[in-house]
Amino acid sequence: MANYLIHEKDISETMAKDNKDREREDFFVSVIIPVFNEEVTIGDIVTRTKKTLEHMEVSYEVLVVDDGSEDKSAELAQQRKAVVLSAAHKGKGFALRSGFRRAKGKFVVTLDADGSHQPEEIPLVLRYLMENKADFVVGSRFVNSEANKTKIPKINRAGNRLFNSLTGYLTGVNISDSQSGFRAIRASLIKRMNLTSHGYEVESEMLVKALRMGARVAETSISFDQRTVGNSKLDPIRDGARIFYAIIASYLS
Repeated sequence: MANYLIHEKDISETMAKDNKDREREDFFVSVIIPVFNEEVTIGDIVTRTKKTLEHMEVSYEVLVVDDGSEDKSAELAQQRKAVVLSAAHKGKGFALRSGFRRAKGKFVVTLDADGSHQPEEIPLVLRYLMENKADFVVGSRFVNSEANKTKIPKINRAGNRLFNSLTGYLTGVNISDSQSGFRAIRASLIKRMNLTSHGYEVESEMLVKALRMGARVAETSISFDQRTVGNSKLDPIRDGARIFYAIIASYLS
């Protein structure tokens, strides 16, 4: 199997110098940000995302998929010149799938809208795709980062370890953070996945299907900040059961 993992963190002038010698259209990047009631953070996330991509000197689009928000999330994202897509309130997976269908980029980046992911680290997750060393890169909260572990609730960490172990057992590839939502994937790979998830299980569905297809999967260390405003929409028990099932179903599909 052609899968491998890369554990590295190197932000020092990441991509900026190399990209000056490349054509912008060769590296069109679609950043997809699913959002549900995140009016406090979404504006800042969009602004920082656009600034980072401008610095990388690539062609890009920022797609904010509004999962039926009841606040001003969509309006604030639009004010920051993001492309806002409206989706029925069916969950993160449904929102991401809506974004994937609309995305024009050769490379697709996903990140959360709650401020837990740093848009400035987008070059980090894109690096191995742009260097043709990987097809799917997971931004891991646990590679070379003991500090991140203390920011994540114990029940979430325990669930992540379980899902990592199950994914590794089935696919033969060890993953440190199968539930991270900060990722970069080749659009051509996404099109082959036939995704069906509606909720948080989409992360596992994508990862397991990619590994089953023989895609080159890499991990790179990212920083992580626990949300300081609002509440997580993840239900550890309900969503945990769905994730467990999705891993099995994706492996058997």
